[in-house]
Parts: sequence; C-alpha cells; structure tokens
Amino acid sequence: MTTVAVIGVGLLGPGLPDWTTARALLREPAAWRRQATFIPAPSRLPAAERRRAGNVIKASIAVADEALAASGLQASELPTVFTSSTGDPLNCHLLCEALATAERLVSPTRFTNSVHNAAAGYWHIATQSRQPSTSLAAFDASFAAGLLEAAVQVHATQAPVLLVACDVPYPEPLHALRPVEDVMAVALVLAPESSSGRALRIETADGDAPITRCTDAAFEALRVGIPAARALPLLHALIAGIPSTVVIEDLPGSTLAVHVE
Repeated sequence: MTTVAVIGVGLLGPGLPDWTTARALLREPAAWRRQATFIPAPSRLPAAERRRAGNVIKASIAVADEALAASGLQASELPTVFTSSTGDPLNCHLLCEALATAERLVSPTRFTNSVHNAAAGYWHIATQSRQPSTSLAAFDASFAAGLLEAAVQVHATQAPVLLVACDVPYPEPLHALRPVEDVMAVALVLAPESSSGRALRIETADGDAPITRCTDAAFEALRVGIPAARALPLLHALIAGIPSTVVIEDLPGSTLAVHVE
C-alpha cells in the first residue's frame, strides 16, 4: 500500500477537450456530447517533429502539458511513466504493409516511431529532460499498471512523477481484432502524500473485487471502449469532494483499489 497526492491532471478524449471541460461534464453527464477526439498540434514540438509524430505522441504530449501546468512544476524535474495498450497503431499498420511488399522498404521515421517508448522519447527530448522514464503496456490493465508503477516510484523517491496513459484506435483489419473506439489520453502528476492535493491510497486487491463503473451509461460505454478510459471513475472521484474507493481492473486475478481521501 502506498499513498500519493494528485497535484495535476490532464485529459483528452471524445467530447472531452481538456480537464477543465471534463470536470463540468463528469458532474453533469447529460451535457456531454460524444464527438470524435480532436488532438491539438503540440506547440512544444518543432514543426518537423509535429509532422512525424503520430496521434499517440501528440495526444500524450497534450495531456502531459495540461497536467504539468496545473502542478506548477518544471517538465525537466519530473521522471515519467508512459503507459499504453496500443502504442502507435497506425504506424504498426503501415510497417506491416511495407513489409508485405516485394521491396520490404521501411521508412526510418516509421521505424523510429515503432518502439513503445516513442511518446516518452518525444516528450523528454522536447522538454530537455534527463529524468528517468518508464514505458509499459498491460492490455486493458495498462492504466492500472501505469498508476501503480508511478505511485511506487513516488513512494520510493519521495519526488513527483508524471503519469501519462494514452490509447489510439487501430486501422482495419487490426481494428476488428482489437477494437479501440477513439483516442483518449490521461495524465496525472503524482507527488508525495505530504503535498497539497487529493490523496490517493493505492493497494492491490483480490481479483474478485467488483470493478467500479461509471454511473452514467454513456460514460460507462466510453470506459469499456478505450483502455485509457478505465481512469474515468477515478477522475470522477477526484472531483466529487468526498472520500471514496475506486476499484480498477488490473492484470488477470487482481485489481487495484484506490482510496480517494
């Protein structure tokens, strides 16, 4: 068990352009209108890098910037944890297409962006950060795995950590095998429990513990449709202003219990 404080939040998803807008919509779900996620061009990246970057990189940087601004910290000060179930699906698709041709010629840029830590690499280069970075994936449990990893790092180092979770849809035919409904990204700046902010007491729990679902049917559909959207019940608890416990699905046989204090 470990306790951390949330001192910055970033959010981007269908009909959820930022955390400020999402706070109001999570309180009044009837006002939410599901629209395709609009991904802003990351001003932090030079023009040439913006052209090369895929949606997972752009969305990750957008929410990281929002959470960072709310925290008041400097990007170069923060170790990071980037988590994604999908990585860059379009890049994967195009690499497969290239390898299926007779020439088998792979674009150097596509090869560079094929690694799972591409989003973290773009962020650390853009912010000139030399802090440690972890990139991971755990299928539908990717958000829970990232949250646990970031919280453990905060506990071990007693220093803030930036967590970024992002998932992006696959093109066909991969989409039929692994449907992800839209782009969604979430960022949390976690700090030692003595910091000002909502405290999260995090512990692993039995796999039989019931998962916390969104009370609104439309948000619940979003939660199950995008792995990164597993964060929605926790985000709702953060703005509720009362103590509560959110159970998030983890790897098979376990869950993550987050007590919002």
